[in-house]
Amino acid sequence: MNHHHTQQQKAGEQQLSEPEDMEMEGTSRPRAKSKAHSLSFNITTFLKRVAASLKDFPPLSANSRVPPPCFLTVDGLELWCIFFPYRPHQKSVGFFLQCNAESDSTSWSCHAQAMLKIINYKDDEKSFSRRISHLFFHKENDWGFSNFMSWSDVTDPERGFVEDDKVTFEVYVQADAPHGVAWDSKKHTGYVGLKNQGATCYMNSLLQTLFFTNQLRRVRHLPFNIRIRRFFAVFLQNAVCNDKQMTFGWTLDSFMQHDVQELCRVLLDNSYIQCKHVDYRSERIEDYYDIQLSIKGKKNIFESFKDYVAVEQLDGDNKYDAGEHGLQEAEKGVKFLTFPPILHLQLMRFMYDPQTDQNIKINDRFEFPEQLPLDDFLQKPDVKDPANYILHAVLVHSGDNHGGHYVVYLNPKGDGKVSVTWCKFDDDVVSRCTKEEAIEHNYGGHDDDLSVRHCTNAYMLVYIRESKLSEVLQPVTDMDIPQQLVERLQEEKRVEAQKRKERQEAHLYMQVQMVTEDQFCGHQGNDMYDEEKVKYTVFKVLKSSTLAEFVQNLSQTMGFPQDQMRLWPMQARSNGTKRPAMLDYEADCNKSMIDLSDNENPWTIFLETVDPEMAASGATLPKFDKDHDVMLFLKMYDPKTKSLNYCGHIYTPISCKIRGLLPVMCERAGFQQGTSLILYEEVKPNLTERIQDYDVSLDKALDELMDGDIIVFQKDDPENETSELPTAKDYFRDLYHRVDVIFCDKTIHNDPGFVVTLSNRMNYFQVAKTVAQRLNTDPMLLQFFKSQGYRDGPGNPLRHNYEGTLRDLLQFFKPRQPKKLYYQQLKMKITDFENRRSFKAIWLNSMFREEEITLYPDKHGCVRDLLEECKKAVELSDKGSEKLRLLEIVSYKIIGVHQEDELLECLSPAASRTFRIEEIPLDQVDLDKENEMLIPVAHFHKEVFGTFGIPFLLKIRQGEPFREVMKRIQSMLDIQEKEFEKVRSFAISISRHCVYVCANLAVCCPFSGNMSHPRPWLGLDHFNKAPKRGRYTYLEKAIKIHN
Repeated sequence: MNHHHTQQQKAGEQQLSEPEDMEMEGTSRPRAKSKAHSLSFNITTFLKRVAASLKDFPPLSANSRVPPPCFLTVDGLELWCIFFPYRPHQKSVGFFLQCNAESDSTSWSCHAQAMLKIINYKDDEKSFSRRISHLFFHKENDWGFSNFMSWSDVTDPERGFVEDDKVTFEVYVQADAPHGVAWDSKKHTGYVGLKNQGATCYMNSLLQTLFFTNQLRRVRHLPFNIRIRRFFAVFLQNAVCNDKQMTFGWTLDSFMQHDVQELCRVLLDNSYIQCKHVDYRSERIEDYYDIQLSIKGKKNIFESFKDYVAVEQLDGDNKYDAGEHGLQEAEKGVKFLTFPPILHLQLMRFMYDPQTDQNIKINDRFEFPEQLPLDDFLQKPDVKDPANYILHAVLVHSGDNHGGHYVVYLNPKGDGKVSVTWCKFDDDVVSRCTKEEAIEHNYGGHDDDLSVRHCTNAYMLVYIRESKLSEVLQPVTDMDIPQQLVERLQEEKRVEAQKRKERQEAHLYMQVQMVTEDQFCGHQGNDMYDEEKVKYTVFKVLKSSTLAEFVQNLSQTMGFPQDQMRLWPMQARSNGTKRPAMLDYEADCNKSMIDLSDNENPWTIFLETVDPEMAASGATLPKFDKDHDVMLFLKMYDPKTKSLNYCGHIYTPISCKIRGLLPVMCERAGFQQGTSLILYEEVKPNLTERIQDYDVSLDKALDELMDGDIIVFQKDDPENETSELPTAKDYFRDLYHRVDVIFCDKTIHNDPGFVVTLSNRMNYFQVAKTVAQRLNTDPMLLQFFKSQGYRDGPGNPLRHNYEGTLRDLLQFFKPRQPKKLYYQQLKMKITDFENRRSFKAIWLNSMFREEEITLYPDKHGCVRDLLEECKKAVELSDKGSEKLRLLEIVSYKIIGVHQEDELLECLSPAASRTFRIEEIPLDQVDLDKENEMLIPVAHFHKEVFGTFGIPFLLKIRQGEPFREVMKRIQSMLDIQEKEFEKVRSFAISISRHCVYVCANLAVCCPFSGNMSHPRPWLGLDHFNKAPKRGRYTYLEKAIKIHN
């Protein structure tokens, strides 16, 4: 066993409440190892006591007996209570809970909480207990205490744990429904769940909530998304839904559409702003689909509603702009006009934490009632229809901001009087639960009570108006499903049944794929066709059917009489080729198809037919003598076009001389009779042999003459010598080394690229020349990159003097894997470019806008060289200084200016900093070092570490009023006077100590024109109006619903 010892527990733990009404039925089951006491039960909470004699705990005997373990069955899983005698080095009693110990399965899991107790006979309140909470699975199937209680305390008569020489152990367990076992949700609860398709538990919990909002399923308007309707219809039939197409993203409007809006009606609120000292009021009525309640610092849902409608005072720096009345003190608030029949409340458990600069989850305790009166929050309550709500669903999240698991607790009947009417829907596992488990256990918090799980709490609540409860939860029948949806489901069932039947009978069938001469035409490679590109005509055939039966069916399907067809199975030869072979129909017509194919599945056959133009006249295929004839295929090679042309096949006697075939070849190729031809035999890839003697028979001219041999011929023309591939042998040799390579532009994200056919024997310049022709550029203006082996993307660059071949570059690709290389077009020759380095920087243009640029200065140069390169790449202002400087920026603050003579080798890139190049303003070119200096200015909001925006350098003068400094800042930022009044300025030291700077102060500080080292900076405190950019890239893609 894997003993995971939980030696210590927090003091002052609350006792788990024992079940009030519990029926136990004692049964026994024989076991292979030892007898055990068994207890079967149908709920997930149970209590068990076992009395053990002290005689079962002999002190140090090697053969000591221990009490038989007590096991309890949890619908397929067994929980064992195991007791250990004290050990010599411990002198204590061990107490463990073990789950499903003898199972060989590795997929099961069960979360359980337990109180392990030794009973005190004198005073039950002094009974010794400890608690555990654990997720049991195959690697951690036991949990408890090896040192549960010291042996001296157990055996001390004064302590009261021994009576009649016996010790009583008690275990009280609360176990969730198990996963990974044969759990029958329908049997235990009457409901079924939804299978998790991978990170879809959130969708499942939300869909369950919508499904049990019965009136939603009765909406018959078809604009309601058909996928949702289909899901409801399938789910209504009590089948575990496994629809992988039922996916969506989290926005209620993405799937609720207008008919759902009509069902839930529109939640209305009245947002208003009322000025205090002038007669001015602004208000608007808004609609929304849920209410987002803040829970931080709130005890319960009523405090959150009070905070939601609380009046906000707009005064001081936050006065309201009342138009012609100017900035005015005002009150801002929200009043609810109506509440809908179904109320969705989002508890804001996720929020941004400025201290850690990331999103966090709030696990604080937050209480919500089963009955929720909301009349106090309405502007005008309805006396006839009070806003009293009944809790219908609690959607729960377990985990943190980075991930977790979602479940939903539902009260399907809406009956809160009976505690067992609640159910827990955990993907495909549905189990009964108590009202306390559904509500109180999901308040959250960090209490020691084991009923409160850390990081497990409610994040969404669904309430139903009490007056609308019977209407919203009215029963749904098959008659409520639209007829067109019923017909669609029936068709899907029929198709699924057909597929199921095909899967069950798949072992009885085989595939026969036909290829005809139509697929041979245009083929430019070895053999007769490309197996990866050819389009077969596929037949599903019973393995036991005979060849005669197959030919008869084939004749009817293809429309050719049997005497106009002949079958030639494609046979793999030992040299790696695949050619047609003879099939003796008369001898094999009664053999089964699977025997004829030698168990090959699929079985490929070349179907020879009469020319369709001659078939109508009743022409038949010529006779073929298997003993004396041979079938040959003919190809014609054209050196001028470097291409092959298929010229059909012929039957000819084996004794026929090669010269006797020349007239047929001339006729098929369209040459004049008597044209001089050169003949080759296509033996295998990269082996094409010339036929020298035309006056010998076929069996002597061709190597191992067989049906399906290929003869390639071409004109014997002296002009062929000027061709790149003058002979068929050259063509097939080049074909053997030919490879299709995809070239993608490195600078374009997800560029699909273009395909170029190259030879594996090409060197770097041959490849560059071919690609340059495709791009219409100079080969010297291209740089190539290898493809990364572990992921799809550009790797290391290739130097222009690379001595290997293309085969060397592609050697790490798998045989059938697409070959890919990357390139980028240069503005300078590759020989010059390789002596430079890539330098990414930010260019601040004359419009005070930032843009990213990539420069290529000399790798051994200095900052001056970088700035000169930048001048060539950017557009300077018309009347500017034409002098540039390089700034280093960290967290939106300027931390230094790099000197022009500083080596670029010292400027190493880092993720936490950026380099910015800008043109030096005219007033900052020549500084009076005694009286003027440059200070860095940055923007922040409330906290000095929360900087944002574009920082800049500002010139200040000794004794200058700070009011003048602020005016220059306003002019630089081009901000209106009214808006600039909200900006507050602070002088901030390196230790982030802030000092507010008044406008009537004068500049006074030690001056130095050197900005190469960090120094105090000027901070502008104002609200960040720029749109926030997402900090995290989530692994799950956006999900959509498709009708």
